[in-house]
Amino acid sequence: MTYDFTSIMERHGQDAVAVDGLGAPGVPEAPQEGFDAIPMWVADMNFPVLPAIQDAIVARVKEPHFGYFDPRDEYFERIIAWQRDRNGVTGLEPQHIGYENGVLGGLVSTLQAFAAPGDAVLLHSPTYIGFTKSIENAGYKIVLSPLKLDDSGVWRMDFDDMERKLSENKIHVAVFCSPHNPCGRVWERAEIERAMELYRAYDCVVVSDEIWSDIILPGHKHVPTQSVSADARERTVALYAPSKTFSLAGLVGSYHIIYGDYLRDRVLAQASKCHYNSMNVLSMHALMGAYSPEGRVWVDELTEVLGDTIDWACAYIAEHFEGMRVVKPQGTYMLFLDCTAWCEQHGCDVGELLRAGWRVGVAWQDGRPFHGPCHIRMNLALPRARVEEAFDRLSRYVFGA
Repeated sequence: MTYDFTSIMERHGQDAVAVDGLGAPGVPEAPQEGFDAIPMWVADMNFPVLPAIQDAIVARVKEPHFGYFDPRDEYFERIIAWQRDRNGVTGLEPQHIGYENGVLGGLVSTLQAFAAPGDAVLLHSPTYIGFTKSIENAGYKIVLSPLKLDDSGVWRMDFDDMERKLSENKIHVAVFCSPHNPCGRVWERAEIERAMELYRAYDCVVVSDEIWSDIILPGHKHVPTQSVSADARERTVALYAPSKTFSLAGLVGSYHIIYGDYLRDRVLAQASKCHYNSMNVLSMHALMGAYSPEGRVWVDELTEVLGDTIDWACAYIAEHFEGMRVVKPQGTYMLFLDCTAWCEQHGCDVGELLRAGWRVGVAWQDGRPFHGPCHIRMNLALPRARVEEAFDRLSRYVFGA
């Protein structure tokens, strides 16, 4: 390995929500005395950042001026080259790319441009808690179409259910998550094509959250939603960011890709109204450092490391945690544990199970806000030594107690 995925970082006292936020309302409790916290909840990584990102930021910080600025050509060139080389995207030009303070901000801007408060929005469930909060806070009604596990244990869209709900609820905006969070499903081209045909038939604007598109585990490939047809290219607002790939959420900086002029004009007009959707000069340079030749090597090594860790964790669960079900993700670094059978066997609810882990420092996350009725969400983007320590504690103090 060229890069460091084994060092255990000390993040306490450095403003990291993952460790310093424990014990706050709505997040995992701080561990009891004698156990340190192993952060396995909030979706950022516990690996040292790519040095090229630090170098890019430091070089810009040394320039003694931070006034108003416009994005430089290199910013767009790096995005275009990254999308071309990683995702096979062709025909992408600077005018198709726009800055977003965050993927959720881009989602809300699109909703406000194409739907009225009270309108229904289609989502698949389980679903990302950020979607739920932002859509409801903006005054829209969420209609869920549950994903189904097939006989091989693969998450699938229920196209009949999607069509019924699009029709019955007169839905004209849908959110598509690719790869899916929290299930970790990497959709195949034929699946995306069929979903986009439904959205075309019901004249839906599609917001495609592709923030996880770089974290694709070995044996799988991301297919950009906009690439599956000429119509999909024109009706889709695709949202990307280096933040999940390179753990840069604290710098703030996402971007959209919108090809259709009408779609883009409406979204840009809506986003401009708040006067807060403006790029930070350091986040621009961070993206350029991330989307560099070094960043390509780093991501390839990252996905190899994550693939090995996820394989190990899923095998450990199958062997040691009887009654726990996990579907191995194809992308992301999150597990979505189905605790239903275990909780029934042991006469407890998932809240008790969560707290048992928290007490011994395993800071995993409640899956119920993600519409997993008896689920736990678990971040595996840590050095393997920390993952193994967490599973050993679970084995000794929680599942083996």
